[in-house]
Amino acid sequence: MVESLNTKVTLVIDGTSFLGLTDYGKIMIGDCGFEFYNHRDARKFIQIPWEEVDYVVASVMFKGKWIPRYGIQTKKNGTYIFSSKEPKKVLREIRQYVDPDKMVHSLSFFQVVQRGVSSMFKKKKQTLK
Repeated sequence: MVESLNTKVTLVIDGTSFLGLTDYGKIMIGDCGFEFYNHRDARKFIQIPWEEVDYVVASVMFKGKWIPRYGIQTKKNGTYIFSSKEPKKVLREIRQYVDPDKMVHSLSFFQVVQRGVSSMFKKKKQTLK
C-alpha cells in the first residue's frame, strides 16, 4: 500500500489524470502535497510535494465560467494534467499552499497560433541576415 505525503488532508474529490492514458481516481490535497490515486490499480499514483510545484496552469474558458482541466508544472518532471468535478474548489485549495503568482491561465487557441506564426517570421528574418 502507498503511504500518503500529507499529514492533514483538506480536500478529497473524484478526478481524472491525463498522464499517458486516462486514469480515473481520487485527488487529495493536503498540507504536504498534491496526490492522485487510481481507483483500479494501487500502483498508479502521483504524489507532488508543494516544494516541487513550479506553476499551476488552468485552462479557462468562457471568461472563467468553465475550467475543463488544470496542470501542475513541476521543477524537474514536467507537467501533469488533471480534471475534476469541481475544478474551482480544487484550485482554491491549491492556492492555499502555492503562491497565487504561480497560478496562471493557459494560452488560448488563437494565442498559440499567433505565437507560432510570429515565430516563423522571426526565424526567417534571422536566417536572412
